[in-house]
This record gives sequence, C-alpha cells and structure tokens, in this order.
Amino acid sequence: MSFIGRSVIRKEASEKITGKAMYTDDYHAGDKKTLHARLVISTVAHAKIKKISTEESWKVKGVRAIICQEKLPLTGEEIRDRPPIAHEKVRYHGEVIAIVVAEEPVQAMKAASLIKVDYESLPVVNSPSEAIKKDAPIIHEELDKYDKDEGIEPVPNTNIANKVKIRKGDISVGLESADTIVDANFTFSPSDHTAMEPRSAIAEIKPFGEVYISTSSQAPFMVKKLISSYFDIEVGKIIVDTPLVGGGYGGKASVFLEILAYIASKAVGGKKVKIVHTREEDMITSPCHVGLDATIKLGATKDGKLTAAEIIYLFDSGAYSDKAVHITRAGAVDCTGPYRIDNVYCDSYTVYTNHPFPAPYRGFGHTEVLFAFERAMDMLADKLNIDPFTFRYINAIKPGDTTPTQTLLNRSNVGNLHKCMERVRELSNWEEGQIVRMNDRFSRVKGLSCVWKNSTIPPDSSSGVILTFNEDGSINIISGVIEIGTGTKTVLAQMLAEHMQMDINQIHVKMEVDTQSTPEHWKTVASRGTFMAGRALIEAADDVISQLKDIASTVLRRRADDLVVANQRVFLKDNPSVCLSFDEIAYGYVYPNGNSIGGQIIGRGKYILQGLTYLDEETGAGKPGPEWAVGAQVVEVEFDHRDLTYRVLKVTNVLDVGKVLNYKAAMGQVTGAASMGLAFAGRESFIFNEKGIVMNPQLRTYRPIHYSERPEYVVDFIETPHIEAPFGARGVGEQGLLGMPAALSNCLSSAINAPVNHLPLTPELLWRVKGANK
Repeated sequence: MSFIGRSVIRKEASEKITGKAMYTDDYHAGDKKTLHARLVISTVAHAKIKKISTEESWKVKGVRAIICQEKLPLTGEEIRDRPPIAHEKVRYHGEVIAIVVAEEPVQAMKAASLIKVDYESLPVVNSPSEAIKKDAPIIHEELDKYDKDEGIEPVPNTNIANKVKIRKGDISVGLESADTIVDANFTFSPSDHTAMEPRSAIAEIKPFGEVYISTSSQAPFMVKKLISSYFDIEVGKIIVDTPLVGGGYGGKASVFLEILAYIASKAVGGKKVKIVHTREEDMITSPCHVGLDATIKLGATKDGKLTAAEIIYLFDSGAYSDKAVHITRAGAVDCTGPYRIDNVYCDSYTVYTNHPFPAPYRGFGHTEVLFAFERAMDMLADKLNIDPFTFRYINAIKPGDTTPTQTLLNRSNVGNLHKCMERVRELSNWEEGQIVRMNDRFSRVKGLSCVWKNSTIPPDSSSGVILTFNEDGSINIISGVIEIGTGTKTVLAQMLAEHMQMDINQIHVKMEVDTQSTPEHWKTVASRGTFMAGRALIEAADDVISQLKDIASTVLRRRADDLVVANQRVFLKDNPSVCLSFDEIAYGYVYPNGNSIGGQIIGRGKYILQGLTYLDEETGAGKPGPEWAVGAQVVEVEFDHRDLTYRVLKVTNVLDVGKVLNYKAAMGQVTGAASMGLAFAGRESFIFNEKGIVMNPQLRTYRPIHYSERPEYVVDFIETPHIEAPFGARGVGEQGLLGMPAALSNCLSSAINAPVNHLPLTPELLWRVKGANK
C-alpha cells in the first residue's frame, strides 16, 4: 500500500507548530460586542442554600446579568438529575451557584467575587462505599421523580442511580470447583483529565430564535441534541461550531459549559456571551474522571485455570449521574479483563457521592476495572505460586471463547492476545526475572497487565462523510469527527488517498465542525472515529469514483467498467494513455462546442453500527460493540527499598491494532496514553478532606508527569485485521493507557512484597501498606 501505514505529517501540523491554530477561546477575542461570563462556585460539598446576596455585585460597572436561584430545567443524559445552576441545595465542591455576565472579563470576575452565599451544612458522602450504607445521607431525595431513559432503574431513598448485572454460567459451581480463591478490595478517588486547553463556550441567540454555540467539545452534535431537548428548541435552529480542540480525553464529551453559555446569553437578550474556565473550574466544576471502589473474588484450579469471578463495582458518580451511567455499563461489559471465565457474576453500580461528577475518561471505564481485576490476577497467581505471565497466558481470551456478555469471539472481533503476550515478554526481557536486585538498596522490578476494550456505545451510533471537488481536481473531506489531537482526520486523508490511488497532497481536510453543514458523527470518543468515519469515507469515495466513471464513460464512449480511477485520472484499462484528468471532469465536462455535462462532483457516505444489541437487563447478555482490542503491557521501575521511592525506567506496550494506518501517529498515541496512565496510577488524584473539599484543585498541587520524567517507551503492534473495519484497523487511541495503573501497581506490590490495591501509588502509600503487612 502506498499511503496506509506511512507516517504522513498531520494536516493541521503547520497551523499548530506556528501558533496559528485557532481554538474556541481565540474566537471573538477583543470583540467589544461579546459579553463575558464568570461562574460563582460552591465552597462546600453538601449544603442547603439559605441565601445568595448579590447587592454589591450589581454595583460593579459593566454588569449585565446575575443568574442565580432560578429553577431551570434539569439536565443529564440518561437521568435528568442535574440543575444547570444549583437550586436550593449544592451537592459538590465546585458546583455552579451563579453566573455573572459583564462587558469585560475583569468586571465579571470582580462582581462574582462579591457574591455572598449562606449555607446550612449537610452530612457529606465521601466514597461509594459510604454511600451504599443504610444510614448514609441521601443526596437526591427526589430520585424516583426524575425523568430517565428506558432501562435505567434508580433505587429510591438510596444513593444508587443505576445497576448493571452480568450473569454468565453458575457462579456457585465456579467457586466450588476452585482450589484457590482470592477476595480483595480496590479503590481510587476521582481525578481530572488535565487537558491543555481549558473548556470554553460561546453562545448567542438570534432575534428569530436561532442559537449559535461555539465550543471546545468532543460532541457538538450531542450539544445540539441535548440543548434542544432541555430547553424545547427546534433542533434545526441550533448550530454548534467546534474548531480544533486542545485535548479532551473524554472530558469534553459531556455537555455542560454549553448549557451555561446558553443560559447566560438568554439572560442578556440573546447577546453573544463567552465563558472560559479557569484551571480550577476546569478541574472541579466541569466533569472529572470517575472514582471506583471494587470487590473481586476470583477462583482458579491448582493448575491455574480460572473458574469463577464474582465482582462488585461501585462507580463514584459524584453528585450527578450524567455519563457515570454509561461508564458503569462499560465497566460491566468487560468486567473480567481479557480472560476466559465460564462463571461470572458482576454487579456494577452507579453511586452518588458528594464529589464532582464524571465524564468519560480515556479508556471509558476499562482502565478502572482493569486496575482492580489485574491486581486480583496477580494476587491469585501469587497464591497459586504460578508466574503471573504464565497464569495470564493459560487463561488469555481467544477465538471460540465468549465474553462476559456471552458474545462469541472470532479472529476478527478479538485479535490475538497470545501473540501480544509473546512479543511483550520478549521486548520487556521478562525472562530475566520479575525482580532483579541491583545492590542492597535498589532493585529493578517488572509488573504486567493484559488489556482489552470494547467501545460500548449506542447501537445506532452513526457517522457521515461528504467529499467535494475543487476545480483543480483536488478533494475536500468534510467529516463530523473532532480533531482532538489524535490525527484522525489525517488518517481519513490517507484512507482516501489509498482508496483512490491519488496524491495525499491533493486532499484537503476541513478541521472545523459546524453541525449545520457538516455530516453528523455521533461523538469523537471510544476509539470509534477511524472505524465509523472511515467506513463512511470509503462509501463516499466509491460514490465519487462511480460519478467520475459515469462522466468519463460518456466522454470517452466506453463502458464504465472498462475504466480505472487512479493518479487523479480516469483512464482505459487497456490503454492508460486514453484518459481524462480530474480537473477536466470534476466540475463537469465541456465539449469543444460548449455543450456541458456533469457538474461539481459531490460524494456522500454514511455508516451506522451493525448488529449491536442492548444488554439483557437480567443477564447482561448482548453484543455491546463491534470488536475488542487486546494487548499486553509491562512496566519496569527502579525501586529504592530504603526510601520506598521508585523511578519508572521502561514501559513496553504491545497492542493488536488490526492494521497500522499511520505509524508515527500510532506510536504517539500509545506513548502519550501510557504517560497519561502512569500519571493516573502514580500521582493524579483529587485529595478530599472529611468535608468533601478538593484540596488540590490547581496544577501546583495536582501534578501530572513532566516531560523530563518520561521513561523509555517500547511500542510494537500485532496486526490481526478486523474485517468490518476500513483496512482492518482496530482502535488505538486509548489502549496504550488501559493497563498502566495495574502494571505499575503489580510491579510495586512485588517490590514491597505486599498488596498495593489503592491509587495513587505514592511512596507514602507504599510505606503504609508495607507497615500494615508486617
């Protein structure tokens, strides 16, 4: 292939490296007609609002509106449980209490700082485990009255927003047949995505009711759909525009700030209003990364064959359900990791707490459950006295096995985990030993994790692509995929160049998405951009090829099936010198006498997911996604036995990606994801005090990995084609992260010879665990 697999430079690269790329906050900068909004956020985690005083704020010059204490429509994707602005009660630290709109940002900031709020404190729920206790404070007293989607079952008078059940085989038989069982708990608190670009949104309501929104969103079409639903606006009157997005990692898939921008614009008569988060607001006010409390009971025979998995996942939904219901379902679907287990019993709960509520996070529930399950795998391997690599290899999922949702697997829909494991064993030098003592103080220690992921998105998710020609014969790609840093739109150009055998430099890609003129792509999440938009692109390309041949067959007086399209020409199979170039026919063909045929060629393609089903409410049986991506990952650290500190030396990542479409882009995605996973594992976590206050809501105290701290990254790819996907490719954007927390935790558990089942993996935690295990 001439373009597939090549390291093609990204189409938007020159804009980004020269600083000319435009993001949402760059638009309308300095525009005196644009008003500016500032949020007032709660300083407590759970309280009744007794009084909000705005008198001093109204005295600030330039203030146009202060919005508070209004009963607005409830919002939320599967359960409408969230007021856009807190009404009568706040449920998390950082919740929006008021919006101030002023002529200048500094005026809005000053006026917001002068608003005073009187609270009556309420008891705080600080973890999912606390939330499900019988005497726990109830966070949503009217849970049974909320509008909700079909199949969602909140439990009234509790903090349980929903429950997903997985039942496969007979759990009692599986546990009885086990020679060895481990039963352990695993926990971590919510954290943040820390995308480089803070969220921002601009809204304007035109005189005849059209609503224009610009937003740094991964889901502009969902913004359009939900705002239409929440505020009873004709969906065709809402136009959402999204330029380049400076990182999202799932955090910008939730619809949140756009709602506030619309409310602010409405309060000032429809004038254009911009809201830009501060870093603190971006971390604790907008949706965060989910937390989890998990309990896993895992059984195996003495020769290492898994017989049963009994699992409880308590996902920390925070104050509102929103995307947590989806995350809970995704975690349930792949609850066991990539292993054959014939007897599975899993309850996955969406649980309210007084924490910030979650958005999707790179891996969508899989990184979280894999941390817990892969730790349990290491613990069981240790109890059986079997090497953790060998134990996983014995049980690794393969064609002919079934998933927890009872989907039958084949070579196409699951790939080759055994081959990934064999390659990661070689590249990581696993055979030298899991612990290699360097001297009395230091050791090199390795930890392993296997991974898998299914997309778990709605079965009617779709994508569309339009191809238009320019007069010079070049082609424009118009797709609703958001360029969030993954390079997906460049990959679409590579696909088109390959399929039409043309110069990729003659292909232009529209980066900005406008929901009025761009065909819809459900959401840019779940590693589905290349798969879904790629299928739509191939259909659009075939449409273009058909139209080119139709015109050329008329001009050349030959059958269409005698023609070939390649190298920006349409030519005869048996005589390539007889041809027409794209620029001669792409805008129609003109005969010497002036007669014309054709017109601008416009190709269109669409794709909707095929053969997916909803999950059975009692057993969880069903097909939740088109395929599973699998892989194996090893983390190696240098461990200081005296200080209990460590330095990550090497990360080895082997993934079955079906087909590498852009080699350097794929490498970048995997290494970037691994870095993000190590940061989540080792240091990124909200620190809550006993009152539910986030104590580290800025980057000085919430510290991601710095570039200078990067380890050596070793990446390799296995290519087992997914036959439904364009060119056989599987998802790659999230998979490099999935096993990092588990692999690092397994590594450090071996280093201190004690189970480390909580994140983040700080030296203090290691000291506490080691001391408790003496």
